[in-house]
Amino acid sequence: MTPDPEEFDWTHESPRISVEPTDDPWRLDFADIASEPIHHRNYAVRAFRLSPEQFLIRGVVDDRKNGAAWVPWDPTPLVIHHMILDLVVDYPSLVIASATAAIEVHPHEICHHIAPKYDLLEGVSIARGFTHKVREAFGGPKGCTHVTALLQAMAPVAMQATWAMSTADRQAAAAADGFDVEHELLPVPSPTDQVAGAMRSLNTCHVFDEDGPYVTGLRQGIPTPLPVTIKRRYARHGLLGERRSE
Repeated sequence: MTPDPEEFDWTHESPRISVEPTDDPWRLDFADIASEPIHHRNYAVRAFRLSPEQFLIRGVVDDRKNGAAWVPWDPTPLVIHHMILDLVVDYPSLVIASATAAIEVHPHEICHHIAPKYDLLEGVSIARGFTHKVREAFGGPKGCTHVTALLQAMAPVAMQATWAMSTADRQAAAAADGFDVEHELLPVPSPTDQVAGAMRSLNTCHVFDEDGPYVTGLRQGIPTPLPVTIKRRYARHGLLGERRSE
């Protein structure tokens, strides 16, 4: 049975995390556990627009243990792994133009020897089939377990970045036409653009099932609903009724 849709609590963008820039956004996710953590792993992935034709995805993986396990009087966290991976991605083709891995902290003397192999990502599409290609090229002894895991966490960010790249393109075009992009909501994308955006994510999850109601509705010209997160943000500013059609 399909669960009933969530009833919005307009006071929170999420009931469990903070969106304050100085806060730890995951603090409440672990607040119910009384024990001290024995291991921390953090993934951080961020995308940056370099130009209308390219964006950069930088991923970082960081593993830490309690230093007191080795030196009882020194509780300073012990960094076990710290790896960084940069992917410059062509837009809208989503082909990787360059890939650079840096293994900054590693447990074994020869760990960093594998870093240059990730250059093989150049020329590979980060769209459909990417996870399979990564396992084939870097799985097991062919790569670094932690860099490869980071790489697989970075791929979905590329798809999220296409949304931001598209929005930036629309903002630039609107500004060129004299639209006040700093004080007015952008018009809704055209039905053609909405379908094109959905096609980039086709069959990547149940929402974008090519035979599902969301994609079927788009193909029939039914306007796409606002994403829940944006609906919450508009509601905070009293803007839900101001979404404009092109």
